[in-house]
Amino acid sequence: MFDPRVLGAAPHGLRRERIGASPRFVEGRFENTVPVRDPMRGVAFADRARILRDFATRGRARSPGTPLPVTRPLEIWRAPPSTGFRATWLGHSTVLLEMDGVRVLTDPVFGERASPFAWAGPKRFHVVPATLAELPPLDAVVVSHDHYDHLDYPTVRELARTDVPFFTSLGVGAHLEAWGVAPSRITELDWWEEAVHPTKDLVVTAAPSRHFSGRGPTANATAWSSFVVSSKNRRVFFSGDTGLTPEYEEIGRRLGPFDLVMLEVGAYHPAWDAIHLGPDNALEALRMLGGGTLLPVHWGTFDLALHPWQEPVEVLARRATEGRVHVVTPRLGAPVEPTEVAAMDPWWREIEPAGESDEARRGDATRLAPAARGG
Repeated sequence: MFDPRVLGAAPHGLRRERIGASPRFVEGRFENTVPVRDPMRGVAFADRARILRDFATRGRARSPGTPLPVTRPLEIWRAPPSTGFRATWLGHSTVLLEMDGVRVLTDPVFGERASPFAWAGPKRFHVVPATLAELPPLDAVVVSHDHYDHLDYPTVRELARTDVPFFTSLGVGAHLEAWGVAPSRITELDWWEEAVHPTKDLVVTAAPSRHFSGRGPTANATAWSSFVVSSKNRRVFFSGDTGLTPEYEEIGRRLGPFDLVMLEVGAYHPAWDAIHLGPDNALEALRMLGGGTLLPVHWGTFDLALHPWQEPVEVLARRATEGRVHVVTPRLGAPVEPTEVAAMDPWWREIEPAGESDEARRGDATRLAPAARGG
């Protein structure tokens, strides 16, 4: 049975007043600074039908044929990082950041599917490396926007039983409150606004991104953002979901430099570069932000596009090697201290779906088709 609570709630009251004061909220909808065109505009009906059919029936190599290797990080988490800075990629855009003794979790999705339905929709490729109950005590949760693969109803319901504060984009707090998070624990930010953690040496700043929002028929009623998380000695950029935007240069000037840059690389297609980066634009975004160590996210957990599951990171690895960019590619659940990582770990090459061609294994960006709505 469908649970309508998964759709969340519409902003109202003071929350709605704050939304109305945002310069990006125009005629009842949030807008990007650089407009996003409809990627299907001008596409013939037959081509649209083919794309939808291909997406519905799945394509070769879109998911791994064998289980992905997952590291259990519990023992490593028990000891503090020697450098004071550690990141654990738990899948998709969920990362546990340990920064000068402060722990921050980004876009937590611990559910089985990135979907409003418990029985249908993109299902994760791997078990979660650690359950929510196994996480070390959290000091903050950052939620970039309200799509299903970034804002997960069962995960939030469980986190609502704790006292961890949430930092998120305008309007998203309505969903959190409807799911049991106390209003006093919710901080909503518009772009360039910052919030200081009530008890820890931590500052969270919302910054521009180029995307969209929505969990149902109403689109763009809530905002989307990238975020900068700053502790005493470290600064991390988290893209959320975004296409390439010239505002990245301003972010670098105003909020950088960054010790770690977490950029989405998956669920992409050339026709969708306005709302998703992909590996090539991620490297350009890194340059615009001022450089730094890159941790690719938004790949390797859900089937949200038509490209082979490992293509985003394989293309990124080749480009980064050519450009001598420092990229960390930890195995799922493997905590890493970015300054201690000398080279990429190409672990995905150990996983080859049955029948996959050499071309697919290398990564072929020309065969891609648009990503799913809500990716």
